[in-house]
Amino acid sequence: MPLTPAAIGGDSIIDVDRLTRVFRRRGAPALAAVDGMTFQVAPGEAVGYIGANGAGKSTTIKMLTGILAPTAGTARTCGFDPMRERRDLARHIGVVFGQRSQLWWDLPLQESFEILASIHRLDAPRAARRTAELVELLDMGATLTQPVRSLSLGQRMRAEVAAALLHEPALVILDEPTIGLDVLSKASLREFLIRERRERETTLLLTTHDMGDIQRLCDRVLVVDHGRLAYDGTLTGLADAVGVQRVLVVDLDAPTEALHGIPHTRWLGSEGDGVRQRLAFDAKVTTAAAVLTEVAERAGVRDLTIDEPDIEDVVRRIYSATT
Repeated sequence: MPLTPAAIGGDSIIDVDRLTRVFRRRGAPALAAVDGMTFQVAPGEAVGYIGANGAGKSTTIKMLTGILAPTAGTARTCGFDPMRERRDLARHIGVVFGQRSQLWWDLPLQESFEILASIHRLDAPRAARRTAELVELLDMGATLTQPVRSLSLGQRMRAEVAAALLHEPALVILDEPTIGLDVLSKASLREFLIRERRERETTLLLTTHDMGDIQRLCDRVLVVDHGRLAYDGTLTGLADAVGVQRVLVVDLDAPTEALHGIPHTRWLGSEGDGVRQRLAFDAKVTTAAAVLTEVAERAGVRDLTIDEPDIEDVVRRIYSATT
């Protein structure tokens, strides 16, 4: 079962302090893939860990799971030293790598689950109950008797997530879990992860280039750049940090002249002879309600929407500010 804060010996399920990993290559300068990283993740949080290729994300995950030893600094995961207590740690974490499999390629999917249940020392009733639950929630009933190699990408990724969650880990680390999936497969997997976190208080650490994953699954974001932490906070705060504006889209009752001069806004354009108009505003300076009030004094408003900042653009701005 998922660990409680008391069970992991503190308030953090991940505790990283000045974590550093330097790679030394013959004939080339030393490369600090992770450079003095410090952060904590509390039990039950869902954290997006994002950055460009080569920023240090995968290296961090390998140190958190005991695959790599730090050059300097410390990491504790679920209260364990990942390198020294890797076997104990494995009982409390689940890991999904989008490009690697933990399933047996030539065996039927059901047999992979049985092997994993044995590895995690689940008793037969618990293994059967949990397997049946995951099969139902992830719609895997039709694939249980098929060899893993015969599964589609979407089917295999659902199976990979099920394998990682079979032993009900306290912490799930997902590295590009939706890479290559179609829209429906992504939506299905996201909904499952939301439910799992809600019902079991599972902690989620997610690395991805799919900003839809971050927006749908995470309430906190860590942005890493050249091995260092460039930002730690909410999605909204990430947008505010680089001054990205929101956009109010108003549908008016009748064609209207361009809405220039609305305080604290920038007119972006119009459609349908001015029936639909777009106004950018900075949420730190004004509110959508205040902008709407000003618009309503000039024209009747039939409908409105607010376009939130594109997170990929926000991350690009973070990189630009730190280079």
